[in-house]
Amino acid sequence: MKFFTKKRVVLFLLFIFPLICFLFLSTGENNFKKLPVLTQNVIDVSEIDASKSVQLKNNVTIICFLGDDINAIKSGLFNLNEKVYKKFTDYKQFQIIGIYPKGKEQDVQKLKKDIGAFTDMQKWRFIASSKAEIEAFYSSFEFNEPLVNLASAKAFLIDKDVNLRGRLNDEASGNRLYGYNMNSVAELNGKLKDDVKVLYYEYYAAFKEKNKNKADRKEVGL
Repeated sequence: MKFFTKKRVVLFLLFIFPLICFLFLSTGENNFKKLPVLTQNVIDVSEIDASKSVQLKNNVTIICFLGDDINAIKSGLFNLNEKVYKKFTDYKQFQIIGIYPKGKEQDVQKLKKDIGAFTDMQKWRFIASSKAEIEAFYSSFEFNEPLVNLASAKAFLIDKDVNLRGRLNDEASGNRLYGYNMNSVAELNGKLKDDVKVLYYEYYAAFKEKNKNKADRKEVGL
């Protein structure tokens, strides 16, 4: 058919198709699948931070447990930095927190220096705490995989209301996904990064809906 000329097809792909996609997404914003809450009201990290300078409330946070042997977990942290952290440094209220046992400050300083050679560390936070406090904090996640020497190969995603987020039926294991394997670039890229995006979209959709409701009330004089 003469209607489907090469020029018209190109114009459709460049202008009309993206517009249709935008309209579809904007009208269906309340129907997207939210990221499941796996554990409500975990302990806020401010309760185990002696300086009280860091908190989970009102932040999107990725938690890592560094343990007694920080070198053993370093490669996973580098993966996390490259595949996730660098993608969200411009996002508001985003942070990564590394929790480590007291006495490992020198190792953490070296870790910060090593990671800082490749990235801006402004949204990395590090908290020293006692063994008992670390274990109590971790137990509030209600995850049945224990820490090993106060360390975990998994990163955990906490929302602004201090709930643990994850997946109810992870396709790889068929079980709940409480944490994301930092040693797996594919898991960080294909799951954690996507889930952080979904979480931020939840907040964006809620913000947009709140403003819409305000505008509606204003129109009717409420």
